[in-house]
Amino acid sequence: MKRLRQIVTKAVVAKGKKRIESVETLCPPNVPTSILGCWVINHHYQAKKNGNFVEVSGKFDINVWYAYNQHSKTAVYTETVTYRDRIKLQYRDEKVKDTNDIHTHVLQQPNCVEAIIVNGDKFQVTIEREFLVELVGETTVCIHVHPLEFEDEWEFEESSSSSSSSILGSTSSSSSSSILGSTSSSSVRHIKESSSFQ
Repeated sequence: MKRLRQIVTKAVVAKGKKRIESVETLCPPNVPTSILGCWVINHHYQAKKNGNFVEVSGKFDINVWYAYNQHSKTAVYTETVTYRDRIKLQYRDEKVKDTNDIHTHVLQQPNCVEAIIVNGDKFQVTIEREFLVELVGETTVCIHVHPLEFEDEWEFEESSSSSSSSILGSTSSSSSSSILGSTSSSSVRHIKESSSFQ
C-alpha cells in the first residue's frame, strides 16, 4: 500500500446515446399535387445537464420541393422546426462530483427519411437524428509508483563506434602506405642518380 497513490483528474465519467425519429406536419400555402424532394439544413443545437439526463435542444429547417396546380407549377416550402431530446446518462463511477462539462457529438445530422402528403393539403415528414453525449468530471485514479532509484534498463548500440574505428583504420593504413610508397620510390631514384656519377 505504500507504493500506491491516488490522483484526482478529469475524465469521461458518464455517457449517453440516443437515436430519435420524429414526425413533423407542415402546411404549405398551396395544395400540393406531388413531392419532388425534401432536405434538412441549418441545424443548430445546445446541451444542458438535468439530473441523470442531458437535454439537447435545437432547431433545423425543413425544405420541401413540391408541385401544385395539377403539376403545372413548383415551389419550395421552408419551415423551421424546434426540438428537445432527453438522453439518459450511464455512469461508470458511483460517486462523481457534479459537473456541467458536456461534450455532444452528432452521430447523425437531422435527415429526411420519408415525406408524404396527408389530408390532401399537408406534408408529413419523418426526421431521424442521433446524438452521443459525454459527461466530463473529476474522478480518482490509483497508480503504482516505484522507488527513486528504480530505472529501466537501457540497451546501447555500439555500431557507431565500430564504424568510426574502421573508418579511422582504413584512413591511417591508406595514408601510411602512401607515405611509405613515396619514400621508397624517392630513395630508389636517389640510388640510381648517384650510381651514374661513378
